[in-house]
Amino acid sequence: MTSRSQARLGRSILLHLFLTPLALIWLFPLWMMVVFSTMPDNGIFSPGIELLPHDNFLDNVANLQRDTNFIGAIGISVSVAVTYTVLSVLLTSMAGWALARYEFHGKGAVVAIIFGTITLPYAVVLIPQFIMVARDFALANTWIALIVPPLFNSLGVLFMRQAFSMMPAELFDAARVEGVKEWRIFLFVALPLARPMLAALAIILFLASWNNYLWPLLINSQPGAMTAPVALGTLIGLTKVSWGGIMAGAVMLTVPMLIVFVLLQRHFIAGIAAGAVK
Repeated sequence: MTSRSQARLGRSILLHLFLTPLALIWLFPLWMMVVFSTMPDNGIFSPGIELLPHDNFLDNVANLQRDTNFIGAIGISVSVAVTYTVLSVLLTSMAGWALARYEFHGKGAVVAIIFGTITLPYAVVLIPQFIMVARDFALANTWIALIVPPLFNSLGVLFMRQAFSMMPAELFDAARVEGVKEWRIFLFVALPLARPMLAALAIILFLASWNNYLWPLLINSQPGAMTAPVALGTLIGLTKVSWGGIMAGAVMLTVPMLIVFVLLQRHFIAGIAAGAVK
């Protein structure tokens, strides 16, 4: 083994020795969530520290389903998240394409406004958005209200603008010379080239919709149309809190997303890296 290989191996060992404790610290709350999901409500607050799972998970899931119809809520969350992700990726890609490849009056101002919206706290627009959707448009308790208002994602627009700006303009000019229409250039030339960035953006948007709690809580008050995070929140009552059900529901919401991220992390990292380098 050469000295360079030995130095690389030593750096790798030191890096793993440094990162492993940090990873364990990050994973410990998730493990405790799994442990709590297998315990009864009164067992969670027992004096001793429990680090191993118990056998009460199925009972907690049954109680959760009885109280909230959680399986139905998960189905609603999946439907909303998938629809939102598809539409938002298409919308942000179209906006990013226009900002990257077309010149028009006021383009700089539009980009500046989009940058400015990123700095606005969500609480600033939440109440005006709720009044407009619920009172002016009378769309409360509808899927349109759940999906459409958050569709325009400023960060996604800027991310796709950067991705399209990296592509060679000569490629699109050659397509125009051949008489290809603009919408075909966008759909069949630009989007296939941006697949890594689209995959990363889709993962981010799906997780944002999956974890969204405040907006679905405000705009949807019907028990049979609640998303999964809102359904979990209903277990916190004035006199009783079903901690076992909450932990079981949290596991059911978290573990699948962790598995999906682990399986798709290569595409996610590739898309982020490709969109960040110019």
